[in-house]
Amino acid sequence: MSKEVFARIFGIGFLAIAIAGFVPPLVEPLHPGHPEVMGEGGQLLGLFPINLVHNIVHGLFGLWGLLASRSATASLYYARGMGIAYFALALAGFVPGLNSLYGLAPLYGNDIWLHALLALIASWFGWVHRSPRHA
Repeated sequence: MSKEVFARIFGIGFLAIAIAGFVPPLVEPLHPGHPEVMGEGGQLLGLFPINLVHNIVHGLFGLWGLLASRSATASLYYARGMGIAYFALALAGFVPGLNSLYGLAPLYGNDIWLHALLALIASWFGWVHRSPRHA
């Protein structure tokens, strides 16, 4: 798979997740004990804590992916940027205060392993994977 295809797939995926965060039947209320976040928070599919800011960020990563998929260089920088950003978000999920981005967006719970997985995949495309050469 080329970096452009990676960026397109992840862009569409992030946009789909952003939209899903606004579909009430897909979002369950937060359980007691969750860190406070701005606005109304919930759990997407009952698993991943989200709120408005979190959904907007997913949407922005989706748009960035779709725009980046138009060129190999932009796709490379998208993969690297996403790898760095999601690695930082995964680490932040372990730190009190940062695990809610100081109340802006939830980064704890199942989001930690999901962010770590996304960081690994994006980093692989950003630094390891070599797209096949086209003749």
